[in-house]
Amino acid sequence: MTLQNKVIIVTGSSRGIGKEIAELLAKNGANIVVNHSNSKADAEATVKSIIDNGGNAIAIKADVSNKKDVINLFDQTLSHYGKIDVLINNAGVMISKKIKDNSQDDFTKQFDVNVKGVFNTLQEADAKLADNGIIINVSSSTVKLMFPTYALYSASKAAVEQMTRVFSKEIGRGISVNAIAPGATETDLFLNGKSQEFIDKLSSMNAFNRLAKPIDIAKVVLFLASDDSKWISGQVIGANGGLI
Repeated sequence: MTLQNKVIIVTGSSRGIGKEIAELLAKNGANIVVNHSNSKADAEATVKSIIDNGGNAIAIKADVSNKKDVINLFDQTLSHYGKIDVLINNAGVMISKKIKDNSQDDFTKQFDVNVKGVFNTLQEADAKLADNGIIINVSSSTVKLMFPTYALYSASKAAVEQMTRVFSKEIGRGISVNAIAPGATETDLFLNGKSQEFIDKLSSMNAFNRLAKPIDIAKVVLFLASDDSKWISGQVIGANGGLI
């Protein structure tokens, strides 16, 4: 139980990769805060799954792009568990369009959630994360690729990576700050609307000729959330099967 008694906030963890992360960390002894913005039923199902498997979890609604919501997320966690050891910034949105086809709202939504959301949680973590804590920001391997239609999403994640590097040297108190950059991963959100041809193309680009499964990503997060990873900080870890 490598995370015994650690209190971990996982943003955007009602489904997909975030849910898999929350469930795996709970199996390894962590007390989990399942954060969601508008999927209460899914969040409660994730909490139930964790509890049914012997773990401990609560659900807290918070839109990470809203500063007041983020303050409440941290304060509710402290009120319930008494501390916060690990922050995992998993919440994110992706709108796949060519630059010329993106609306102002498309731009704002992605940067509000993907960039401002991380900015808001890092500001709270600076004062409220426990000494020797751990922060893991979720980026994307698209940052290093030139996929058409991914410009705004990749730009938002590049901003997350740069904040990760700088914040790792700012926060102090023995806190490590890293980012994980998954490649294409089998989630309903990712697969929706994509042709089999495109999925096969993505699969062929890594060393294992398949898409990642959410558990592949969760296992890397498990290591980064444990004290075994403490000598790693300010890094972006590519969890992408040798994609790049």
